[in-house]
Amino acid sequence: MSIYCCNGQITILYKGDYGAKKSTGTYKVERVLESKQSGDIRVVGRDKSLLNFCANNYLGLSSHPDIVTAGKEAMEEFGAGLSSVRFICGTQRIHRELENKIAKFHGREDAILYPSCFDANAGLFEALLTPEDAVFSDELNHASIIDGTRLCKAEKYRYKHRDMASLEELLAANANKRVRLIATDGVFSMDGNVAPLREICRLADIYGCLVFVDECHATGFFGETGRGTEEYLGVLGRCHIINSTLGKALGGAAGGYTTAPLEVVELLRQTSRPYLFSNALPPAVVGCGIRAIDMITDSSELCRKVASNTARFREGMSRCGFVVGGDAHPICAIMLGDALIATKFADRMLDEGVYVIGFSYPVVPKDKARIRVQISATHSEEDIDFAVNAFYNVGKHLGVVN
Repeated sequence: MSIYCCNGQITILYKGDYGAKKSTGTYKVERVLESKQSGDIRVVGRDKSLLNFCANNYLGLSSHPDIVTAGKEAMEEFGAGLSSVRFICGTQRIHRELENKIAKFHGREDAILYPSCFDANAGLFEALLTPEDAVFSDELNHASIIDGTRLCKAEKYRYKHRDMASLEELLAANANKRVRLIATDGVFSMDGNVAPLREICRLADIYGCLVFVDECHATGFFGETGRGTEEYLGVLGRCHIINSTLGKALGGAAGGYTTAPLEVVELLRQTSRPYLFSNALPPAVVGCGIRAIDMITDSSELCRKVASNTARFREGMSRCGFVVGGDAHPICAIMLGDALIATKFADRMLDEGVYVIGFSYPVVPKDKARIRVQISATHSEEDIDFAVNAFYNVGKHLGVVN
C-alpha cells in the first residue's frame, strides 16, 4: 500500500472541497481529445466529431500546416530542448529572432520570452516595484495578474471593474508614491468585455503613471491588424508594458512574453525569477511562434474572418433570446446564472454536436455561471449557424429561452 494513502490529512483536504464541488455543479471534468486542436475535433467516448466552440485557437493556427512545418524544422535544426535557463546556455539565435519580431509587431523596443504568460505576469511586478510604489489592478483581472501583484512589495489597490472614477480616486489618494502602475486585462477572458484603455491612458497621463496591459485574448486577432486592444481602441503605443501569449491565437502551443521599453526588458532579464529559473522555450515552440508572427504580419485576412464570424454568432444568439455578454469580441459569454444549468447545458450541447464548456464559481462570480463560446477563423458560416441552432434547441429544452 502506498504510504500516501495512509495519511488521513490528505483525505480531509480532498473530501471537503470535492463534496462541495460535486453538489453545487462546480466540479470540473476534463474531457479527452483524440484529435488535433481544430474547429472540428474528436473526443474520447464520442462516436462523431464535434464542432469546437471553446478553444483559444482564434486564428486556427494550432494545427495549421505551415505552423506545424515550422515547428518540425526548428526541432530538426535546434533540437528538442535546451536543458538550460536562458542566461547559462539556453539562448539560441531563434529565441532572439522571435523576441525581435514580437517587439516589432507591437511597436516596442524589445521583448522577453517566458514559458507562459502566467510566468510573465508572475515575474513582472516583483521585478519592477518596491515598497515605495503602488499598483492599481482591475478587480476582475486574470488570476495570473492577481498572483503576480501579490508577489511584489508595492502597495496594492483594486479598482471597480472598468470604473474610471474608482481608479482616479485611488490614483489621487496615492500621489506620493515613487512609481504608480495601472494593471488591466485588455480583454477580460470570462466576459469578453474590453478595458477602457483610452480613459486609462488619459488618467495615466494626468497622474504620471505607467500602464500595463495583458493582451492574451487580443494579440493576433483583435483590432484591424491583430495588434490588440490598443489598436481596437485607437491608442496604439500608449501602454508602457504589454504581456501576452503564444499559447492562444499565435499557434496555441506555449510561451508568453513581455514587450516594453528596452530598460524594462533588461531589468526583467536580470531580476525576473520565472525567467531566470525556468528552462528556455523549446525550439519547436519558438519556430511555431516565429511563423505565426510572420503570418499575421503579412496578412490580416484571418483577423477579418474572426470578426465576421463573431458578428454572425452574436446576432444569431441575440435573435434567439439569449443574453450574450461582452463587447464585439470572439469571447461570447452566454449568461445562464445557475451553475447546475450551465453544466447540464454544456452536456446537452455535446449531444447536439457542439463542444462547449460551462463556467461557474470560482472561475466566475457566484450566480453568474455561463457558457463561454469562443469564435475562430476556422469556423465556416454553416458552423456558426449550426451552433446557434444547437443553442436554441438546448435552451428551449432547459427553459432558458422561449
